[in-house]
Amino acid sequence: MKLSPRMETIAGFVKEGAVIADIGTDHGYIPVELVNRGVVQKAIASDINEGPLQNAREYVEKNKLEDKIDTRLGGGLATVSPGEVEQAIVAGMGGALIAEILEESKEVAKSIKSFVLQPMVGMVELRKYLYENGYRVVSERLAREGEKFYQILLVEHGEEDEIESDIYFEISAKLLESKDPILAEFLEYKIEKLEKIIDGMPENSTGKTAEKRAEIESKLAAYKEVYEVVVK
Repeated sequence: MKLSPRMETIAGFVKEGAVIADIGTDHGYIPVELVNRGVVQKAIASDINEGPLQNAREYVEKNKLEDKIDTRLGGGLATVSPGEVEQAIVAGMGGALIAEILEESKEVAKSIKSFVLQPMVGMVELRKYLYENGYRVVSERLAREGEKFYQILLVEHGEEDEIESDIYFEISAKLLESKDPILAEFLEYKIEKLEKIIDGMPENSTGKTAEKRAEIESKLAAYKEVYEVVVK
């Protein structure tokens, strides 16, 4: 099966030969594809909901991989024992929920060498959690599907470099360093989105509305500054 650009980018961060867990596996596409490609030999595919997990079971069975992929029902890292896997994928959910999953299973999380994280929303919340709780972003890539952009993080335990500006909680310095091929497009998308929000707000606003407008204008200016560096 051909993976979507988002899933392909996630799969690209998986370490060859690692035993992995795909948390919130849904249909099990990523672990099945990784085993079929020979990237990994063993995987756990887990989901908190029986419906998606059943889909994963059927897909695993269809590919005759029951001996290599273990499907488990449960939330977050509760389906994994300490030391059981080397790498975990936690993708396709909110950043706050990903942070909660790491927080709720600290013993298991500490035993996992690296994580591939992909929040659908809540990137700032996730980055702040990682920064404050002993994780560092090793690498980061972007994926695009139609008009949607996704940020995929490879994370390990360790001390993160000091965050020099709040804008780097929105978009990491790793993307700038790696010169991601669609970074300029992503920044243009973010800038346009912020400009539309500002256009919809009254210019002579007061109180909380004025504070919100000023906050968004500051963020917009920071994004534009980063954009100028990228397109030079």
